[in-house]
Amino acid sequence: MDRNPSPPPDTANGEEDGGLDAIGDTVYSKNWLFSTLTRLINMVTEHLELDSEGQMQLPDEDEEDLCRVWDMAMDKDVAGLLQEFKTTDILMGVISKSCCPRLTEICVGILGNIACFPDNCVTLSQNEDLGAVLLLLLGDTDPPTLLETSRLLLTCVSQKDVCSLWLQRIRQQTSVRSNLCFIMSSSTNTDLLEKVGELVEKLFDLDEEMMKSWITAQPKQEDDEVGGHLDVALCLLEAAKQLRSESPNGLEVYLHALQLLTTIDEGIQTFAAPDGPGKAVWDFVSDVVCGDFCQPNDLPVVLQEQTSILVQAFAVLHALYRCQDQWYGIINKGKH
Repeated sequence: MDRNPSPPPDTANGEEDGGLDAIGDTVYSKNWLFSTLTRLINMVTEHLELDSEGQMQLPDEDEEDLCRVWDMAMDKDVAGLLQEFKTTDILMGVISKSCCPRLTEICVGILGNIACFPDNCVTLSQNEDLGAVLLLLLGDTDPPTLLETSRLLLTCVSQKDVCSLWLQRIRQQTSVRSNLCFIMSSSTNTDLLEKVGELVEKLFDLDEEMMKSWITAQPKQEDDEVGGHLDVALCLLEAAKQLRSESPNGLEVYLHALQLLTTIDEGIQTFAAPDGPGKAVWDFVSDVVCGDFCQPNDLPVVLQEQTSILVQAFAVLHALYRCQDQWYGIINKGKH
């Protein structure tokens, strides 16, 4: 939604006692919010009692109300009240038991909005069980859920007071690398690829040791669970190819992530290896620069708009230029 949600029905008619029921300075109703969350708990509990293995269908009316809570959580007063009401524990319980992808997506989305406020993010991040659940959700198969999970994780690692806590968790949960690589190499969802790219770029920018471990990682047991061992550089390249014509901003993010890999010895060694990803990255970035940008008929204003992405592209090419002699002698140095 591009606007704030309509007031819940109880307060839409301007009742005299609405001020007592209002959340902060908003027109949102505390009673309506609490009753909606209670109904959510009962709905999931009843489904588990009746059919613990079948997929749960979210009724339209319940979905509409939960989406309203999702939008309401963008308000600071509402987000604060949700924290006071221990909504994090409620939503975590629902997520862990949910048999409905749409319900999981909404719950993670609500948490993502709550976490946008620094104090709430600190409180939310201190929940160890929630941290574990969110990292495991990166192995989900539902793109909307993956999008909201990536958004929430990016919000958390971008908060200076809790980023170190999340980096530690991600280092310990080795499946994060495999799951993110799988998404980048196989997804065609533009929004999801953009957000995952932003998350990976942020992780690399914050933690050089993590970046080193990801590019030098050897096949492990968890890799088999997501379809085999995936090279992080090639996965970044595949996502960049997917976004090339769809999202200039997304392409820039992935080029920056590749450029960050060239700032460490382990990355250069990987790119320089004869059987490594270096030549494929060189060919792609060169084609982007020569085919998509810097055209003879481009107006100066167009070149100005392309400056940011060109900076990333040329930084990658400059770093890879040193590697050419080791790629089977295939690349002609004067080709581009």
